[in-house]
Amino acid sequence: MAKLDIYWSFRSPYSYLAIDRLVAIARDFDVDIDFRPVRPLAMREPDFFERGRKQFLPYLFRDVPREAEQLGIAFGMPNPDPIKMDMTTGKVDPDQPILNEIMALALAACAENRGLDFAQVVGASIWGGKQNWNAPDVLGETLNDAGLDLAALSQWAADNPSAITETIKRNEAAQLEQHWGVPLMVLDGEPFFGQDRLDSLVWRLEQRGLRRD
Repeated sequence: MAKLDIYWSFRSPYSYLAIDRLVAIARDFDVDIDFRPVRPLAMREPDFFERGRKQFLPYLFRDVPREAEQLGIAFGMPNPDPIKMDMTTGKVDPDQPILNEIMALALAACAENRGLDFAQVVGASIWGGKQNWNAPDVLGETLNDAGLDLAALSQWAADNPSAITETIKRNEAAQLEQHWGVPLMVLDGEPFFGQDRLDSLVWRLEQRGLRRD
């Protein structure tokens, strides 16, 4: 069977813009999906925003709402931001409790083969404008909508800290073999980077005769 690795970040608005279409690909094509969450660039390269070009964030804040509008997807800036970072200086805090918790829960969902489902509902909560999206009651309700249980995921995460650390390392190392950005889709070794390459991915899947009857 064809293999599709999906590298995805909860702090990436472009990952959010891609998630519904990725879920549709998993539904519509005969392909083995490996959903592989990675930490945000701000954690993988903590000095990225300090040394980055000044045009990067202003353009991002114009482009993402425009893309969301074109796709008919709700968009709002995260409250709270999954990453603790000084947006003026680009300096990233070394302590990232929110993102670490979400990554642990996401990998717990991956252990149930529900990683895409987790990303779809939590991504929509983060980037769809929901306030206090990470509060236990709000997050629990969000996960219930996908048939996931916060308490069970939290217990798995508490029981498997080493597995979480090692899986994140493997995911990020494998991602870098193809590209540094997200969303990144790798079909049997062929990379497709960005939510604007999903049409190309679908074309390749159809070219290979992988659409389900």
